[in-house]
Amino acid sequence: MPAFPVLYSFRRCPYAMRARLALAAGDSRCELREVVLRDKPQAMLAVSPKATVPVLVLADGTVIDQSLDIMLWALRRHDPWSWMQPESGDLAQMLAMIRECDASFKRCLDRYKYPDRYDLASGIPYREQARPWLHELDCRLRTDAYLFGRRAALADMAVLPFVRQFAHVDKAWFDGQDWPGLSRWLTAWMRSELFERIMQKYPAWKSGDQPRYFPVESEDGSADTEPAA
Repeated sequence: MPAFPVLYSFRRCPYAMRARLALAAGDSRCELREVVLRDKPQAMLAVSPKATVPVLVLADGTVIDQSLDIMLWALRRHDPWSWMQPESGDLAQMLAMIRECDASFKRCLDRYKYPDRYDLASGIPYREQARPWLHELDCRLRTDAYLFGRRAALADMAVLPFVRQFAHVDKAWFDGQDWPGLSRWLTAWMRSELFERIMQKYPAWKSGDQPRYFPVESEDGSADTEPAA
């Protein structure tokens, strides 16, 4: 049996979700080990002391423990939908957008979703701080199906899980905003076969378990299909 990379993941973590999206798109077969965050396995901590998911351990022992680096690794190996080459703009511009998502937007998201963790009376001010960035995404998506043109690219995959998490803090509020492009984009992805496949549930991994592999095949055995806009 060939040695596959090992992916430590947590189903609902947006960082792990973006990694799984790229691994599935690139058909990068790996052994998936679902982690319980309150009881992280020693095998994961031994290879990545930062103790956060995702962590990808390659067959040669190389450890990749940043979600964007996992995406880039997977897509540089196999990028059938050209996510690394957007229709408009370039990779540097996509990476700049992703950095903004991971810095200022993620900071607002965390404080909006978990105000108690930050000793805040309310997370609403941070929801308002995030509004201009989301409006900017919506402006892009009113004129194009995706963030960098008429087809999906790396930026869509990297940003999507965080917008999804933000939307679900107060879905009624989010749905009431005048963001038609953003809402259409998010809804289309959440209904896609690719998203459904990367969100399948796995039991928590324990040492000695039989390997469980990711991505799973479609019912007809074909590769994932990119969602329509």
